[in-house]
Amino acid sequence: MSAATETRRVDIGDAQIHTEIAGSGPPVLLVAGLGGRAAFWNEQVAAFAEHFTVIAFDHRGCGESTPDKVVYGAEHMARDVLALMDALGLDKAMLVGHSTGGAIGQHIALSQPERLEKLVLSCSWAGPDTYLTELFRTRREILISCGPLAYLTTGTYLAMPSRYLQPQMKRARAFMQERLAAFPGLEIELSRINAVYTHDLRSRVHDIAVPCLCIGAMDDQITPPGFTSELARLIPDAKEHLLDHGGHFAPRVVPEVYNQTVLAFLKG
Repeated sequence: MSAATETRRVDIGDAQIHTEIAGSGPPVLLVAGLGGRAAFWNEQVAAFAEHFTVIAFDHRGCGESTPDKVVYGAEHMARDVLALMDALGLDKAMLVGHSTGGAIGQHIALSQPERLEKLVLSCSWAGPDTYLTELFRTRREILISCGPLAYLTTGTYLAMPSRYLQPQMKRARAFMQERLAAFPGLEIELSRINAVYTHDLRSRVHDIAVPCLCIGAMDDQITPPGFTSELARLIPDAKEHLLDHGGHFAPRVVPEVYNQTVLAFLKG
C-alpha cells in the first residue's frame, strides 16, 4: 500500500474489518482469495487508485481483522462484503474478486445485483469438478497431517510459476516464515478451505446481469483456465481474457498486464 492509503477498522456488527482505502473517484472493492488479506493487492492499489477509490480489506479471521471468526461459506463472506459496503456508505461499487473473492462476487451479483456496477472474476470458478475438489481435499489433509508450514509451502508452489517463484526463494526460511506469520489458525483455515470446495453456483450464474470480465491464466494450477472459460460462457455477455502466463497469483506475478486488462474493463 502507498503512503496515501488510509487504514481503519470498520465495524460490521460481529467483526471489525481491517480496511485500506486509497485514491479517489468511483469505488472499487478488491476482494482477495483464500488468504483473505488486503496485502494480496499491493501490486494493484497504486495503479487503480489513479482512477478510482480503491478499497481492500482483510477478511474476518485474517490479517488484522477480528480473529477467531469461522466462516461458513462464500455466501457468508459475501454478507461481510455487503456489511462493509453499508458501513462505508457505499450504495454501489465495482468489485474485483480473485479466486474465492470471485465466488464472493458471484453471490453478491445474484443476491443484490443493484450493489455492483461491474464485476471482475479473477482466476475463479462457478462450481467444483473432480480436479478442484481433490486438490483442496489434499491441501486440507496436508494442513491437518503435516501442519501449516507444509500446507503453505505446497500452496505457494501451486500458486506461482516456478520461473517467478525460484528467485524469490533464495532465502526460503524467511520467505515462508512471512507467510506462516499471517496464518490465521487451523480452525479458520479449515473453514475457508471448506468454503472453497463447497462453492457451487454453476446452475445459477446464468442469472448474473452485472457487466462482467472473467480473467484467468493459461498456467493456473489451482483454478485452471477452463474454469474462467466456463464462467464467461455461462454468464450472459461476459468478457473473457486468458493471460499467457502468471499462474493462480497472476495479479502478483504479472501485475502490469493484469492491471492493464482489468483497468480497461473498469474504465470502459
